Amino acid sequence: MNLADPFAVYVHWPFCLSKCPYCDFNSHVRHSGIDEARFVRAFKAELASTAARIGRRTVSSIFFGGGTPSLMRPASVQAIIDAIALHWRVVANIEVTLEANPTSVETANFRGYRAAGVNRVSLGVQSLDDAALKGLGRQHTVQEALDAIAIARAIFDRYSFDLIYARPHQTLDAWVAELKRAIAHTVNHLSLYQLTIEPETPFAGLHQAGKLAVPDDHTARDLFDLTQDICCAAGLPAYEVSNHARPGGECRHNLIYWRGHEYAGIGPGAHGRLNIDGRRYATETEKHPETWLMRVETSGHGLVVDEKLTAGETADEYLLMGLRLAEGIDPKRYSALAGRTLNPERISILRDEGAVETTAGGRLRVTPSGFPVLDAVVADLAA
Repeated sequence: MNLADPFAVYVHWPFCLSKCPYCDFNSHVRHSGIDEARFVRAFKAELASTAARIGRRTVSSIFFGGGTPSLMRPASVQAIIDAIALHWRVVANIEVTLEANPTSVETANFRGYRAAGVNRVSLGVQSLDDAALKGLGRQHTVQEALDAIAIARAIFDRYSFDLIYARPHQTLDAWVAELKRAIAHTVNHLSLYQLTIEPETPFAGLHQAGKLAVPDDHTARDLFDLTQDICCAAGLPAYEVSNHARPGGECRHNLIYWRGHEYAGIGPGAHGRLNIDGRRYATETEKHPETWLMRVETSGHGLVVDEKLTAGETADEYLLMGLRLAEGIDPKRYSALAGRTLNPERISILRDEGAVETTAGGRLRVTPSGFPVLDAVVADLAA
C-alpha cells in the first residue's frame, strides 16, 4: 500500500425526519429525540479505534451521508472533522461533502457547516415537480429546493443535487423539461437516478399490489438515452452510470469507491474497505443506531463484519465498481489483483456486440450502449 494513495472517510448519520417510501438505506426515524452528543462521542471513539488499527493515512475526502446528516448540528460536524484530522493527515484541498435535504430548517445551518469545514453539499432534491415530490414522500417543495440550491451556490465551493426519473406515470416530454430546468440551476455536477423498486420498501408493496405503475423497460431505456443526450449537450457527460459532471467537477469521494481505493466506514451501518498488512478487508458496522452505540461504548467500535477478501473477490470488486465509470478499468491492475487476466474471448464477444471497447491507453470500458446492460456485462467478464 502506498500512503499517497487516496483514502476516504465515510461518516453515516442514520436519522431522518421521515422515511421515504422508495428508500432502502439504513435510515431511522426517532420522534422521541436523539442524544446527539452521545453519538458524536461514539463516532470519535470508532474513528480512534480505526486509526489505531490501520495506522498512518492521508485523507483526501470526507463524506457525511445518511440518513440526513443535515439534521446534525454544525458543532457536531466540526467535532467529527477535527477528530479525523487528529488521527490522520488531511490534504490541503480535501473534499468534505455533506448530504442535505432542501428544507428551510436545514439550509439555515449551511453557513455553520461551511465554517466547520464542509466545502461541498449534495442536495436530495429528487424532483422539480411538486406532485412528484409528494408521491416520493419528500418534505420540501420545488420552490424550497430552488431556494436551497441558490443558498448552496452562494456558500459552498461546490454543490450537487439528485433527481429521480422513471417515476410513476412520468412521460418523456415531462422529463426533458424537468431535466433542462435542473441543468439551468447546476454548475458542475448532477446525480440522476432511475427509480428502482427496492425489496421491503413501501413502494415494493404497492408495486406488487398493482398500485404503483412505473415506466416499462422500453420507456425507461428511452428516458436513460434522453438523459445522456441532454446532459452531454449541456457539457455534463456521465462520468459514472448515474453521475454527470463537467471536467473537474466529479465527486472525488465516490471516485475513491469506484476506483477501488481505500475508505473507512464510521457510524451505524457504514461499510469500509481497508488495506492492512497487504490484505484487503471488507468491514460493516451494526445497522441499528442504538445497538451500534452500545457496541462502540463497550468495545470502541461497532463492527459486525470484518472479513479478509480473497484476491479474486478484491479483483471482482474492482471490476464491478470500475466499469461503472466512463473511464473504465485498467486490465493490468485487474490482473495484478486477481492473479489472472480477463478472458480475452469474452472481451472480444462483448466488443463485437458493441458493449465494451478498449481505449488507446489500454483501458477497458463499457460503451454508452453497454451501460443500460451493465450488470450483464460485468457478470460476463467476471465469470
